Amino acid sequence: MTDSSTSPAADLNARYGRTGRSRRPLIIGAVAVVALAGLVWLVWVAWAQSHPPVQSQLQGFEIVSPTSAKATVKVDRNESVDAVCRLQAKAADFSIVGEVSVTVPADSPRRQVVPVTLTTQRSATSVVLIGCTTADQQRPR
Repeated sequence: MTDSSTSPAADLNARYGRTGRSRRPLIIGAVAVVALAGLVWLVWVAWAQSHPPVQSQLQGFEIVSPTSAKATVKVDRNESVDAVCRLQAKAADFSIVGEVSVTVPADSPRRQVVPVTLTTQRSATSVVLIGCTTADQQRPR
């Protein structure tokens, strides 16, 4: 017959040496810290990518002659940094027939419209803005 004053759980704890303390709060706390760190990193990356040092947009282009094209590029910089913008002229078969890189100096206005003239090897049908880069931003935008 068993003693009714001790519970079966107490008998098991005495037999196997288990303590009554659970590790569940420690594990939940560690997971919460890792999740919070991941969320902070995600917010930081999203903010940094949505505010690049330079952004550009092709406003329009005109094919002037079989060996020339003109384009207008809107450049918006967050800081006083040099920006290099690259444009390509393409033919009807989508081959590149002209390319130019234009530097927007740091001492120029932060927001401006830049006229660009491209010299082409043969007649172009379109002008494409690849994007602008800075020393800190290697991905064209």
